[in-house]
Parts: sequence; structure tokens; C-alpha cells
Amino acid sequence: MVRQDAELAHVRETADPIRTCVGCRQRASKRELVRVTAVVRHGQTVVEPDPDGTAPGRGAHLHPTIECYDLAVRRKAFARALRLEGGPSSAPVGAYVAGRVTE
Repeated sequence: MVRQDAELAHVRETADPIRTCVGCRQRASKRELVRVTAVVRHGQTVVEPDPDGTAPGRGAHLHPTIECYDLAVRRKAFARALRLEGGPSSAPVGAYVAGRVTE
């Protein structure tokens, strides 16, 4: 019985956290998604990518694909997931995703 507990503890430590993409709503490993956060720039709220996952505050996760980005924008998922009023600009996330696609 002790061996099973030790094996379970090891699995828990090495298991990747699971997050849900705000675009396609599919669950995926945190490593497969890019975290986005809301920041205020020049008096305007902007959604920016946080690839390191170190920015403070509430975050949302997105597959780094054009399709998921477009779905998130169409569904206004960034504002909902980040609990923001109005429609924040998500252009920096779009540029980041477009840059990742061309690489």
C-alpha cells in the first residue's frame, strides 16, 4: 500500500496543470497554451500575451493559433475571462499569435 501512495505522489508532482482555451474551449496542458493578461496602457485596457506566465493578476489561456484567437475575439472571451468591462484591445495577442505561426 505504501508503494502505491508513493507512486501517486510522484504522478501528482510531475503532472502538467490543465487549462481551458478561451477560444475553442478545449482543455489542454498549460504548456500548450499561452497565458494572456489585461494591462492598462495610456489609459486603455489592453490584453497582452504573458508567455512566461509571471505577470500579476488574473489570466486566461489560449492556444497560440489564429483560429483560437479569432474565436476568442468573436466570442468576446477575453473580456469575460479576465472580468473586464467593455471590449479591450487584443491586438498585441493577435500580433504574438501571428508571429508564432510564421516561425
